[in-house]
Amino acid sequence: MTDTLVPAAPATEERPAHRDPDVLRWLGAYTSSMLGDSVYYIALSWAAVRSGTPAQAGVVMSVSAVPRAVLMLGGGVLADRLGPRRVVIGSDAVRCAAVLAVAALLFLTSPGLWALALLALVFGTVDAVFMPAVGALPARITHRGQLARVQGMRGLAVRFANVAGAPLGGLGVAAGGSPTAFALAGLLIAVSVPLLVSVRLRDLPADQAAAPRGTPLADLRAGLRYIRRHRVLGPLMLVIALGDLGFVGPLNVGLTLLAERRGWGAAGMGWVLAAFGAGAGAASLLLAVRGRVPRAGLVTGCACVAGSVAIGALAFVPTVLAAAGVGLLVGLLAGLSGAMCAALLQTRTDPAYLGRVTAVSSLVSLGFAPLSMPFAAAAIGVFGLGPVYVVSAAVCGLGGVVALAVPGLRRAELPA
Repeated sequence: MTDTLVPAAPATEERPAHRDPDVLRWLGAYTSSMLGDSVYYIALSWAAVRSGTPAQAGVVMSVSAVPRAVLMLGGGVLADRLGPRRVVIGSDAVRCAAVLAVAALLFLTSPGLWALALLALVFGTVDAVFMPAVGALPARITHRGQLARVQGMRGLAVRFANVAGAPLGGLGVAAGGSPTAFALAGLLIAVSVPLLVSVRLRDLPADQAAAPRGTPLADLRAGLRYIRRHRVLGPLMLVIALGDLGFVGPLNVGLTLLAERRGWGAAGMGWVLAAFGAGAGAASLLLAVRGRVPRAGLVTGCACVAGSVAIGALAFVPTVLAAAGVGLLVGLLAGLSGAMCAALLQTRTDPAYLGRVTAVSSLVSLGFAPLSMPFAAAAIGVFGLGPVYVVSAAVCGLGGVVALAVPGLRRAELPA
């Protein structure tokens, strides 16, 4: 049984996403789940540091990355076969139960690192099916013309969760240690389940219904073949890969080393990151309010190229204030290009393939790009900050060049 059998909302005139009760329920569920995620990571890091050495804590924190990367493509197949709503509800239910179980275990005893490592492993495994399903669900709850606006709203939810989640996690730890923080994370994730259950799905048009299925492996091959042959999605995956590969290193490990060598300290780095977050949030707000940006493919390419110049400039600014200004510009341009990539992916993909397409984009962005961080750190130690930032900016800018050079992507438009 798939989500196509769930009672659908009656066909009505297209309404704006911000006035659609189903979209708002989905957004509330997604925001609550992301808040729970943020609190969970604070609780996990605190518990791991308290239970072992820093090296052991680092291993626990990284355990979830392996199953997430290995199983992501299979998660996309599962989302398309079973339906995204069913998979998201099941994923949040499993995550909630796992976090609350560990919270109860920590309240009763001190199990050591094995329980935390097991929880991280479960989270990573569930994320591999949760993330593709989350990407595929909006196409089933709103009209195609509102998908870009939904992506802007989703971006705002992510920014809110990132800003509010850390203080909530810290409050939970301060109130009762890791067990209380884990319990708070579980309750926040639990809020998403009834909201998702109450969301009604739209019937897909006949030409967008799921294609006949073979084996899961055949479905995976069909999804990869669909991306490769698509005149927008194929080059778009390359743009996402190059953009994130050139962006992740400088903004993470690179910024830490930059703040240390310039004497800005943690506070200075915090100001730069805050400015970046504000810029990215402004880009999401723009898409949420407007619902559509004309000449989306061209805007994506130009934003990538301009953003790469700003990334390269970050290594050469002398003061915290100037770095925060450049960080704001990087956030605005990177946020705009990222939001446009997500909107194009949502609106250009046949819903029958959306889980698999989202899985590939998530794997490219969250699976491969973080691998650049240790290489960036090593390169900075050998060549210095300036050359590494310039090379990273060139890689990021190459993504924009691809977007501008491929006619199908450059001329791509969001639906009116």
